[in-house]
Amino acid sequence: MADAYFKRKVEAIEVKEKTISQLLAEMAKTAYQGRKLGEAVEVWENMLKEKDLTIIMGFAGSMSTAGQWKIVNWLIENRFIDVLVSTGANVSEDIVDAMGFGYWQGSPFVNDAELLKADINRYYDVYGREADYRKMEELMTEFLLTLKANYPYSSMELLHLFGKWLSKKGIKSIAAAAAENNVPIFCPAISDSAYGEAFLMAKNMGHNILVDQVKEFDQFVGIGEKTKDIGVVYIGGGVPKDFTQLIAISVSPKTMDKGVPGREGYLRKSVKEYCYPHKYAIQITTDSPQWGGLSGCTLEEAISWGKIHSEGKHVTVYCDATIALPIIVHALNERVKIKRKPPDLSWLFKGIT
Repeated sequence: MADAYFKRKVEAIEVKEKTISQLLAEMAKTAYQGRKLGEAVEVWENMLKEKDLTIIMGFAGSMSTAGQWKIVNWLIENRFIDVLVSTGANVSEDIVDAMGFGYWQGSPFVNDAELLKADINRYYDVYGREADYRKMEELMTEFLLTLKANYPYSSMELLHLFGKWLSKKGIKSIAAAAAENNVPIFCPAISDSAYGEAFLMAKNMGHNILVDQVKEFDQFVGIGEKTKDIGVVYIGGGVPKDFTQLIAISVSPKTMDKGVPGREGYLRKSVKEYCYPHKYAIQITTDSPQWGGLSGCTLEEAISWGKIHSEGKHVTVYCDATIALPIIVHALNERVKIKRKPPDLSWLFKGIT
């Protein structure tokens, strides 16, 4: 009986020259969050080797100001992710850096009233100029004025067109990288960012921009109708995580509970609805589940909702994303050399003008 608990022995790490990938493989044989960091690399690697799998990344918070946006560009360009669901902050504040203005290392222990007088915005221990932020918003507004007024764009359509526009200007932001590689970006709370201010600026110039969230959700859930399985990577939680989780259960109302041919669904008998739990899941978070919020909700809890597969591969890493994401992605860069065949999402971009 006792032997059932002694299947994998902890292996102490020896110090010697090794790659990041090798170190993470060794960490996976240790304990605590170091072990989870190593396991996250293994789960992502398995996703990349899986056929007919769509990888969706939820990207929360203000990570672009923290120097993480070029990592996301690399993931897009190498199709280590197929769909990005982001906060508006992450796909706007990167533009400030891509325009050449940048951000500066600062301190959280500073007189913020003095920063206000100097028109300096603080992102914990990072400083940015308000004037640079305004230039980004003005650039955004310049683009919005090229769109059709009063036309119901989804955030995905708007960001795809914006990415193409930025790419032509040589501004290699996340949206530009996504447009160049036909990777859709969904931003379900897009007005909660610089985009919201740019929408108002365009409106004040007599150019009304409409964002159709029903159209957006319909497009996003449509991905669930056209793929065999889904794997998810959550950087933080919030709206990007919840929006992405919903694709597992919202296919049913979209298809009028008829099920999706070729997909193995789970029938919830009391309501006669199918759910399609995510086969793979990685979550990097610093939140805790006991507060009841979505950002700290465990992947195990999501099994009860039909959002995560009970027999799938999933791992949660309790770690600052600015630590975990660069380490995991560099390990994947070293370890994964096979070019995967990504899903064809070209249908999403048809007719976008």
